[in-house]
Amino acid sequence: MEGWLYYSGGILNLIKQAYVRRPDLPNLLLDSHFTQSILTKEKAWRTVVMTAAQIGIPVPAFSASLDYFDSYRRDRLPQNLTQAQRDYFGAHTYERIDREGVFHTEWTK
Repeated sequence: MEGWLYYSGGILNLIKQAYVRRPDLPNLLLDSHFTQSILTKEKAWRTVVMTAAQIGIPVPAFSASLDYFDSYRRDRLPQNLTQAQRDYFGAHTYERIDREGVFHTEWTK
């Protein structure tokens, strides 16, 4: 029953406490309680996602959340293909890591 209380109403109190401690908190992942909680469960989280994928059970919320967690902790991400696709279909431009500026490529020429 204690786990149920944690995940039903108790979690809202923990979120509130995090913002009371630090009103300018940009992300709950940066609160010490949530950081520690996630890091202690990270291995099991990865095992669940991996096992589900191996046996063909979709777990979109678990896997997307894990992707977000991994992405949030990186200063650089491998999104160059996404940027190229956005530029191709909508001329959204992109930035490069080897030189300053904003770029657009005429992909069909």
